[in-house]
Amino acid sequence: MSFITNNLLTLSGWTAIALIFLLPALESSVFLGFIVPGETAVLVGGVLAYEHHISLWAALLASVMGAIIGDSIGYFVGRKFGRRILASKYGRFVKARHIKLAEDFIARRGGLSIFIGRYAATLRAIVPGLAGMTGMRYKTFAIFNVLGGATWAILFSLAGYLAGASFHRVQSISGIAGYVLMALILVILVVAYLLKRRVGRKMLGAEAIFVGRPDDGEERSSEAE
Repeated sequence: MSFITNNLLTLSGWTAIALIFLLPALESSVFLGFIVPGETAVLVGGVLAYEHHISLWAALLASVMGAIIGDSIGYFVGRKFGRRILASKYGRFVKARHIKLAEDFIARRGGLSIFIGRYAATLRAIVPGLAGMTGMRYKTFAIFNVLGGATWAILFSLAGYLAGASFHRVQSISGIAGYVLMALILVILVVAYLLKRRVGRKMLGAEAIFVGRPDDGEERSSEAE
């Protein structure tokens, strides 16, 4: 990976911009995330902008479009060819446990899984394709894909830009940061779900008490008798 990184850091101009677009796009378009360093390319784009090899706006636009378009291609590839790809020789590059993890994740979280999955390399490579395979509506997928792809690309591009000469240090912790962010989002979702469930139970209890009480007319009739 350091060999790829060092070569990317020597690029400039349209060559650099093209790779900043292509590597994130290829990462999830056809299950290539375990081979193509999309996250590294986005970080490098920020560093190249810091060193004035390309403009920051070009790096941001290329990485955002690469992430969104790549995931969209991955969705349609998964919808039409996903099972066939995973059953082929190429499918051996994708671990069965990763596929099971992603499928369970999509089943539990729906469209939100597209946003959260963007921040974990293990999920980012296969979630778009599996979303297509499982029949998720493209409208739902597209909304969360745009939100996830844009925020991820901007965050890591700016991380590379702000790191500058300390890029290698940022690169080494970026994967951990992605998992931490995903864990925080999941914790928030779990807490929100538990609170909603608790409030729902209290409302049901209050309703049961209310239904079980006689109204004022019935109380007065009972007293008259």
